[in-house]
Amino acid sequence: MTEPRPLKKGDRVAVISLSNGILGEPFCAHEKELGVKMLRSMGLEPVFTEHACDGVQTLWEHPEYRAADMKAVFHDDSISGIICAVGGIDTFRTIPFLMEDEEFMRAVKEHPKFFLGYSDSTNNHLMLHRLGLQTFYGQAFLSDLAELSGDMLPYSRIQIESCFASYHGRIIRSSPVWYEERKDYSSAALGTLPVSHSELHGYELLQGDPVFEGELLGGCIDSLGEMLLSDCADEYSELTGEMPFIHPDDFRMQGGITHEFHIFPSADEWLGKILFAETSETCPTPERLRRYLEALKAEGVFEAISGILVGKPMNEKYYEEYKAVWCDVVQNQKLPILYNVNFGHAAPRAILPYGARTRVNAKEQQIILL
Repeated sequence: MTEPRPLKKGDRVAVISLSNGILGEPFCAHEKELGVKMLRSMGLEPVFTEHACDGVQTLWEHPEYRAADMKAVFHDDSISGIICAVGGIDTFRTIPFLMEDEEFMRAVKEHPKFFLGYSDSTNNHLMLHRLGLQTFYGQAFLSDLAELSGDMLPYSRIQIESCFASYHGRIIRSSPVWYEERKDYSSAALGTLPVSHSELHGYELLQGDPVFEGELLGGCIDSLGEMLLSDCADEYSELTGEMPFIHPDDFRMQGGITHEFHIFPSADEWLGKILFAETSETCPTPERLRRYLEALKAEGVFEAISGILVGKPMNEKYYEEYKAVWCDVVQNQKLPILYNVNFGHAAPRAILPYGARTRVNAKEQQIILL
């Protein structure tokens, strides 16, 4: 894979809405301002893509707008990095516009850029991985850089500042605290800190050898599972009341897109990898998590990989139940599973580089990016 250069002071960084268009809604104006200030305090100059702030309905109705922004960024040599505004549920709808465009695919190879995001951006990460570009599973503009307290959470800030140097040799340790999801993102919450708790578990080795190695590959388990399940449209039926322009039929194409463009890695591509996976803010039930994991198992993932990193569940909901599901579905006590790792939806967030050769040492509570 092509490894993009680290960020450096003075870089222009594109903020892009590849999924949910919430960044463009008036009620997010205060968060947008905070995120801009934070990037500039780090010596970066934010550039909002043409359609990044078009709003929820417009971007839902026009996935081609989102794809056009992605194309424009990779064709712009003045842009060094890309930060996803937020996650969502339908980034996959941009994939045909991108993967059928030879100029875009060539630009990814010839003009590599630092790409950062999590959640639904799993689709973007795996698409760019397919095109040979190393990307980074981590912070998003609204949830991290626009932290309402006025400064990034300390652990998350250290992680994003580490992107100004090569990741080789970086050690990721457990955060001493974790944070509950905010209930209020309005301007009334400005200057407040999220509810925090001391970390009582650290990294938990559920099974297998405490030391294992492999290259990182994975993402949000909801996204990974929904790439493979045929009934995912039913999960979004409740959205039609709140946002009538969203229809479950829009999701029935997801499996076909995933298959046609080979977005989900094949069993051979998982060989020797470390799967990293975490659950979304919807906190899927243990039964739903089981379905996601069984879908991965059917693809031969668990027979191929060398180990698993499981992200901390948001708000620690289903904390014990999830552990049992992982071990039961994997059904191989020799395959190492390290649980409660700080990445993904639960704050604070570490940054995991796709394809990075990694050594996990559960006894030393270390994840070393080799």
